[in-house]
Amino acid sequence: MKRNILIIGAGGVGHVVAHKCAQNNDVLGDIHIASRTKAKGEAIIASVHAKGSLKTGGRLLAHELDALDIEQTANLIRQTNSAIVINVGSAFLNMAVLSACLATGAAYIDTAIHEDPRKVCETPPWYGNYEWKRLAECAGAGVTAILGAGFDPGVVNAYARLAQDEYFDRIDSIDIVDINAGDHGRYFATNFDPEINFREFTGQVWSWQQGRWTSNRMFEVSKEWDLPVVGRRTAYLTGHDEIHSLSKHLGVPNVRFWMGFGERYITVFNVLKNLGLLSEQPVRTAEGQEVIPLKVVKAVLPDPSSLAPDYAGKTCIGDVVKGMKDGKPREVFIYNVADHAEAFAEVGSQAISYTAGVPAAAAALLIAKGDWDVRKMVNVEELAPRPFLALLDRMGLPARIRDADGDRPLSFGAEPVRAPRRSEAPVPAPAA
Repeated sequence: MKRNILIIGAGGVGHVVAHKCAQNNDVLGDIHIASRTKAKGEAIIASVHAKGSLKTGGRLLAHELDALDIEQTANLIRQTNSAIVINVGSAFLNMAVLSACLATGAAYIDTAIHEDPRKVCETPPWYGNYEWKRLAECAGAGVTAILGAGFDPGVVNAYARLAQDEYFDRIDSIDIVDINAGDHGRYFATNFDPEINFREFTGQVWSWQQGRWTSNRMFEVSKEWDLPVVGRRTAYLTGHDEIHSLSKHLGVPNVRFWMGFGERYITVFNVLKNLGLLSEQPVRTAEGQEVIPLKVVKAVLPDPSSLAPDYAGKTCIGDVVKGMKDGKPREVFIYNVADHAEAFAEVGSQAISYTAGVPAAAAALLIAKGDWDVRKMVNVEELAPRPFLALLDRMGLPARIRDADGDRPLSFGAEPVRAPRRSEAPVPAPAA
């Protein structure tokens, strides 16, 4: 069994991962949190103790780390005797942290695809530009690397694999729909790192349609979805990580990602973009200072972790899957509903961070126990989905399914624990 966890990143998702690992430290062992600013890790540790998340005695320590420094990261892995590294820092860190894991033999988990800060919306498939180039290296070293083990990517990949394994003979389309029907009370803010958030939407929107890559502009294609709990919502065709692996591994001709946005978000985003304030390229001010506009915007926006105390409402994220079963057309929606206030009550987080962080901790547990310790690089849909989804059911992200037979919870043979309560009443549209 692999024990001792190094969490890299002390933002909103890292906060949730630390709490969930602490709730399971009887299996995972010592927990270490590394960030460029040690004080951020110490604040998370204080929160873990305040919430009573630590299950048993064990070390819970913070460390200062420049995770782009491969040798420094490798040394910290060795010093902490960490067998599993959960990388929830910036997506710019992935390749460096993976290199440190290859150097030490530690298992690697991340929640988003690698990005080069100098490039936006590269040629698909995005995993092929970075991570997949190291498939042979991971296999040769016997290092487990689980890519995209958040919610989307991550849980939605497992939903897709479950649908293929158990509900369809042939899948014709997978539409991943991500709706945040919550309201944080701020005029404008992003739910995770503004720099990464905006970069997703400033370039081309890539989707997999009719077995080929298709490009659109952001906010060019929209569709209204009628979803459980959150009701009718407009979502926009958007490029996203999981399209790039699902299109390869599941052999489905159509894979698309749809995200909901309020009118205020779209308006502010378009103004910022049209003014050039979302550019990652440096500019020089009249005073001779060189600045990157996108980083300036990030600096003036609220820290996403600061939104949690005032967040109300719910998220609904899942896969609309269409295809054939026993010679007849079939459609299912496999999904989760999470509540912002309940996530805050449990771990001091908003639901966006909660839905991304819980799966990463679950992946660590599956590696520790051996179920997912595959000693090679994989995306989540390449792994057996039921152990993952059963664990999420018990850790607070239960799955439901809606099909011709109605809407019901998916059963995995165990009663959920620490699962958020869910109201079935529709919630109002967010202000932004």
